[in-house]
Amino acid sequence: MTSRPGRPGAGAILAVLLIGLLWGLNWPAVKFMLTEIPPITIRAVAFPLATVVLAAIARARGERLRPAPGEIAPIVITGLLMVGSFNVAVAVGQTLTETSKAAIIAYTMPALTAGFAVIFLRERVDFRLVAALAIGMGGLAVLASEDFVGLVRNPAGPAIMLLGALSWALGNIALKARRWSLTPLALTVWYFGVSAAACWSLVLIFEPPWRQTWPGGPVLWTMFWHVLGPMVVGYALWTALLDRLPATVAAISTLTAPVVGVLSSILLLGDPPSWQKAVALTMVVASILITLIRSPKRAK
Repeated sequence: MTSRPGRPGAGAILAVLLIGLLWGLNWPAVKFMLTEIPPITIRAVAFPLATVVLAAIARARGERLRPAPGEIAPIVITGLLMVGSFNVAVAVGQTLTETSKAAIIAYTMPALTAGFAVIFLRERVDFRLVAALAIGMGGLAVLASEDFVGLVRNPAGPAIMLLGALSWALGNIALKARRWSLTPLALTVWYFGVSAAACWSLVLIFEPPWRQTWPGGPVLWTMFWHVLGPMVVGYALWTALLDRLPATVAAISTLTAPVVGVLSSILLLGDPPSWQKAVALTMVVASILITLIRSPKRAK
């Protein structure tokens, strides 16, 4: 049984900000690893490691890992959408476009989720939803205007990032569409495990390990941080905070992550700054904020 969300203390707010920092810094970290490791291989290595550590944390907390009968297929579908497809698309997309642009495109996820909720979960259409979608898509239009000719000539990177955002949004709908017998952390263990199996199947076909070279020390240390930081610490803190805090407070990390991702990509990777990126980022963050604002009826 989950605890009742209460008033957030200073420690909880710091944890929320830490999640946003970890998930934001993960964007340039993945880009750096891509210099020596193929994109799907990064996920195929990270997912099993995260699965083992998160499973150990779940067991230490006394959480059950065995799903109820009939939940295996929904878990596989949800895990492949939310974790597998999204993370693979993010990694592949970063090989074809700037990381700062990729982060902005990816964080249209909450607005897309709200839109899909109307279609699949029959949630009501209100001004909040329309505004979030309009502002989020407007942000993408501003971002596209930075180099529209280049986008027309080479649309693969942004298109893959948008597909990743769609995959995450659909995964969220699959998550919300039913009542699960497992805790959020236990479900996350399954999501990583299912995605690990799928990624290794793809690696053996498209990125055979015997054709790769062993990465250098800096990339290996970055992989170590990638697994323990954004994946293990980030997801473990996230699921723990959802038990203690209102969802809108916990979701502050969703607001800070794209800001940290864009700024760190500019500072660490040398992505060129532009007014289009600044405006697009502001609009996407605004769309996320609007999706977190609940109508009086829904809040009640």
